[in-house]
Amino acid sequence: MKDKILVFENRKVRSVWDDEKEEWFFSIVDVVAVLSDSANPTDYLKKMRKREPDLGTYLGTNCPQIVMTTESGKKRKTLAGTAEHILRVVQSIPSPKAEPLKRWLAQVGAERINEEIDPQKAIDRARAMYKAKGYSAAWIKTRMQGVQARHALTDEWKERGVKEDQYAILINIIHRATFDISVKQHKQIKGLKKENLRDNMTPVEMALTTLAEVSTTEISKTKKPDSLSENQEVAREGGGIAKRARLEIEKKTGRKVISAQNAKDMIEEQKRIEAIEGTAANKEDP
Repeated sequence: MKDKILVFENRKVRSVWDDEKEEWFFSIVDVVAVLSDSANPTDYLKKMRKREPDLGTYLGTNCPQIVMTTESGKKRKTLAGTAEHILRVVQSIPSPKAEPLKRWLAQVGAERINEEIDPQKAIDRARAMYKAKGYSAAWIKTRMQGVQARHALTDEWKERGVKEDQYAILINIIHRATFDISVKQHKQIKGLKKENLRDNMTPVEMALTTLAEVSTTEISKTKKPDSLSENQEVAREGGGIAKRARLEIEKKTGRKVISAQNAKDMIEEQKRIEAIEGTAANKEDP
């Protein structure tokens, strides 16, 4: 099983694909958050189960606790269900999003099968999602390069015997070595809470992150670390390469690479650029 963030109407739904059963398992509380728009979906779910004993029994009997990644990067067991189980939850929450969610469940199932046959489809789908949100073509290209670099790094960690619940530790080491701040501190600078940091990075921040992870992967392939402490040292070395690049950029430009700019700012800026270009094009038309 490998967990993954899926997106329904710009809302994140933690999910896990079970290779053996060939089914998606979705975080129940994330689905409740989408349908109810509750500020506290965990509490909302608890009240649902108390209000409807049959639902509580159904979830307890059929829905397993599956390890998923939290917003902080930690691994926690989460109540999860297949599309069939989610449809039972949908029945208990009156929501205009119910029908769109049903269609989405069917769509992601079909997409996952297609992506197993052709992994490029997953990349194409992510690219289309970012484009729909308003990101620039240059930003999307850099982001996709980062996705591929991260996959290569985690594949290398698997080869070295690193456990998935240790990934967050190593990622934070790489990040601190690159930017001299932790992932949490970087998110605070950008005013983020639950949002994904990489989706809010500037192209330069992303490029340095990718450089750090590619460097870590290559060093690991050469040194072949066989313990967590050795992998931590390799992570520092990979991040150190990106740090030197960052310092050189800052020296040449006279400004810090780390930026408070987030996705909202970048998308708004892209809209302004497109509006200006559109106005200029209209003036040129006879």
